[in-house]
Amino acid sequence: HLSADALGAEADGFFDMLEERRRSSDLSYAFRSFNPLPYRGATDISASTLNRMVLESQYLSYVIQESKPSVGIHSSRLQLDTPIQEYPVILLPNHRSYMDFLVLSYIMFTYDLSIPVIAAGIPLMGMKLIGEIFRRSGAFFIRRAIGSDKLYWAVLSEYVRTIVRTGYAPLEFYIEGLRSRTLKSLTPKLGMLHMVLEPFFKGEVFDISLVPISISYERVLEESLLAHELLGVPKPKETTGALLKARTVLKENYGCMHVFFGNPVSVRDLVKGKINHRQYNLVPRDLPMKPSKEMQEFVSGLAHTIIRLQERNVVLSAWNLMAVVLLQNLQGIDLDLLTQKTLWLRRLAQRFGAHLRWPENVSDSEVMSSSVSLHHSVVRCEGGRVYLVEEEGPGPVTQEEGVFKQAAAVLMCASYRNQAVHVFTRPAMVAVAMTTAASHRTDDIFHNFTFLLELFSNEFVVIPGQAVQDFEEGCSLLQESGVIGRSDEEIYVKDNGQETIIFLRAILQPFIESYQVVFRYLCEESSQTLSEKMFSTNIRSFIMKLLISGVGEVQSYECLSSDLHKNVLSALLRMDAVTKTKVDDQNEFSVNKPAVKKIWDMLSKIIDCFLS
Repeated sequence: HLSADALGAEADGFFDMLEERRRSSDLSYAFRSFNPLPYRGATDISASTLNRMVLESQYLSYVIQESKPSVGIHSSRLQLDTPIQEYPVILLPNHRSYMDFLVLSYIMFTYDLSIPVIAAGIPLMGMKLIGEIFRRSGAFFIRRAIGSDKLYWAVLSEYVRTIVRTGYAPLEFYIEGLRSRTLKSLTPKLGMLHMVLEPFFKGEVFDISLVPISISYERVLEESLLAHELLGVPKPKETTGALLKARTVLKENYGCMHVFFGNPVSVRDLVKGKINHRQYNLVPRDLPMKPSKEMQEFVSGLAHTIIRLQERNVVLSAWNLMAVVLLQNLQGIDLDLLTQKTLWLRRLAQRFGAHLRWPENVSDSEVMSSSVSLHHSVVRCEGGRVYLVEEEGPGPVTQEEGVFKQAAAVLMCASYRNQAVHVFTRPAMVAVAMTTAASHRTDDIFHNFTFLLELFSNEFVVIPGQAVQDFEEGCSLLQESGVIGRSDEEIYVKDNGQETIIFLRAILQPFIESYQVVFRYLCEESSQTLSEKMFSTNIRSFIMKLLISGVGEVQSYECLSSDLHKNVLSALLRMDAVTKTKVDDQNEFSVNKPAVKKIWDMLSKIIDCFLS
């Protein structure tokens, strides 16, 4: 019951690509002729030839001689026979569900476009039968953590570069590295992007086209699984048996999936005036070359930009906006009031530039009711009032189990809010900065804004070095929406803008409160040194006690999210309040408590403003 929308030539830019399939059989579709147009500059090579080119490359021979390994080399085989069309194409989708892995190949096959070669996590390779199907569908399997294994890096990078420079097939990988368990964008990983770009910088290809792709789901198959993972429940092992047992979920209705192909980004155009190509002329192409600082900054900025483009083109549903409102009304809310607030939020989101799919020729009350019905696993409507649903379980529950159930319900709802949170992030930071600034002066507000931007740059994707642009974006959206007024030196809230400011502050409140409680733990409860393995377990236990005590110091169940805990640590590492060392293959963190306390104090001023 999952329908998919792909970018097309219709007036609104989307059409239902499954409509024709509903009138035919799956078998006839699977056996249809497939005739992708070839890439003009590509060499028609087989998978075995591609593998041989990698293994016999001068680059790999050099690395092997340097490292003198005592083990054999194994390379994944690919069963693909089709090249691509123009310059080498790199498909860069966001990653929100296991479904992402299949949807792009399905679209490419439907429209006679070359099936992509896909970088997949190595656990999928071990699934009986399924792993081989994935491999024959274009997957090659890689380790998520390479570390200092130079030989593995060399084989993988040469494999990727050979695919790019020969035009063997489009290459698809997730620039976020992992599937997002929160459905928010993740900070990009740069290793694969470095590999992909190297053939261009070495002059082996004229240009490379990077295609940002935004995939969004009205309802995600793994919604419960993701929430439980965030609460510390181990991720189930990916096996064929588990997949077959899970097939019963396909009987459920999951609404629509939207796939938005963004405009291709030309690496050649982007790099003009930013990178000096001459450095690559000084080293033979077949020898490894460490990226310069200039190159590292360019790749980092490019990766962050791709994610921002993915966010900009995400298609939101009515449910995403409803989830925002529901999380600000955890005690329940009348359906009529929920409808009223969601319609108000729809207008604000559209003014902020959101892509929103709202059913046409359907009443607003029907849109709301159908959304509640579709998401019966998250919400229920009783007596005209809407509540979050807690999982049922046998017998009485302990206090901890009760908190766990409440937290799971909140995190499931939060995942759908998170698909929309990027729309409001920068205006929300401006709103909070205005509330906490010493004066209406632009300089004071900008100072507080940059503090929030730095602190939350692992929570929300921020392009490095663009704080001024982000501040201007947030201010402009608020000004154009009639929320604030600006003079040469001051920013002020207009009389009719207070409701919007309060709402935007509430968007950030769960994140601010969560960071504050982690800071409290680090300053008052933890030892000077702590292990990464135990950190999330200990902080979750600490927060659980605070929630059970009900003393009011912690109100947000999102504080229990393990992803949020990791983001706090990353922020403190970046702000030099925590240092990381490797001890027996485990990460250990040394906490500079005075530095953490200073950041905590600055954040506490913001909390005080929320409470006043």
